Amino acid sequence: MLVVMERNATASEIRRVVAAIEEMGLEARLLPGKQRSAVGIVGNDGSVDASPLSGLPGVLEVIHVTQPYKQVSREWKPDGTVIRFPGGLAIGGDDVVVMAGPCAVESEAQILAAARAVRDAGAVFLRGGAFKPRTSPYSFQGLGKKGLELLAKAREETGLLVVTEALDPAGVDLIERYADVIQIGARSMQNYSLLKRAGQTRKPVLLKRGMAATVTELLLSAEYLLAEGNPDIILCERGVRGFDAGTRYLLDLTAIPLVHRLSHLPIIADPSHGTGHRDRVTPMARAAVAAGADGLMVEVHPTPERALSDGVQSLAPEQFAALMKECRMIAEAIGRRVAEPAEVP
Repeated sequence: MLVVMERNATASEIRRVVAAIEEMGLEARLLPGKQRSAVGIVGNDGSVDASPLSGLPGVLEVIHVTQPYKQVSREWKPDGTVIRFPGGLAIGGDDVVVMAGPCAVESEAQILAAARAVRDAGAVFLRGGAFKPRTSPYSFQGLGKKGLELLAKAREETGLLVVTEALDPAGVDLIERYADVIQIGARSMQNYSLLKRAGQTRKPVLLKRGMAATVTELLLSAEYLLAEGNPDIILCERGVRGFDAGTRYLLDLTAIPLVHRLSHLPIIADPSHGTGHRDRVTPMARAAVAAGADGLMVEVHPTPERALSDGVQSLAPEQFAALMKECRMIAEAIGRRVAEPAEVP
């Protein structure tokens, strides 16, 4: 439920509404807006009697949120969420933000070469896994803390911000010391203990859609993060499983405009995991920008043929540079632009 205040509502009137909500045994969340403020109600499992609130001074209307999620809903927050980073970079605004790098951090030489290549092409985030959840227990699992240290070194050299995945609550404790954005992978989308811990961090969280999850389930997982107090959530469409083995995964681009209609959170696309094949990454990345994605996450490896993880879907640096040029043209055609990396001090 959302209590919308009059445009000229005073601070004391807003405090009175908050107090009334708390007297009902519920939690109030103040939501300042450009035109008027609102107070959201959380902590209720069912409907709430709005009559004690409707007659309070300064109250314009009480809106019942119709979706199963609350704080994620655009009914709750009509204006889109913009997540801001140092140097003027923002996700959720007019710019298309590109995150790029290898699936996994393999060595110092590999991650530094990848970071330099993606920065030169125009990426603003370095992605790379220090901890890798793999289908087979015998596959490369990542370098762990050493991988995080190498990501931090690459950030220091290139100025790129870092996004990397946490696999469990303890991993959040470690990764928040090294990364600028904490990723929750597709396999962990409904790991609720991990979501609760990530919701308590002050770092932005990138939440990937599960391979068999509906958009509603994705938004409900995001609700866990907001319910813990973290407002800086980036959603990611990374493809769902289909029935045609020839396509491996289906990158659901319809999720992008749908999420923008249902939620105020920004959403990016991962055409690498969303297709699983290098030759399909570029076409689907172009399509995602045209569909209105707030960013891209692309796997790029200095030598894809020697990658320890996901080499078959990783672009070579020259392929990524060509993709960035095409994405800039598409973004400009729809009134946007691809964010540019900041100057390295």
